[in-house]
Amino acid sequence: MMGYYYDFMGGYGLFGPLFMVIFWGLIVWVIVVLVKGGVNQNSSGDGRNKALDILKERYAKGEIDKKEFEDKKKDLL
Repeated sequence: MMGYYYDFMGGYGLFGPLFMVIFWGLIVWVIVVLVKGGVNQNSSGDGRNKALDILKERYAKGEIDKKEFEDKKKDLL
């Protein structure tokens, strides 16, 4: 009789399905966190680098002087 219950429930009783849901929930949560973290990191980093490149370009063209360049650079970094 014991063998029947062991085979029927997979040896974990009612906790087997619960652990499976928790396991897959954690997997999905980790993937979501990694994707969101990667998106936020890339968007802020690219925006800052792009702004600094534009600032350097404006300085090189002579549109802004050195003091204005340094002030704006401090704001970006």
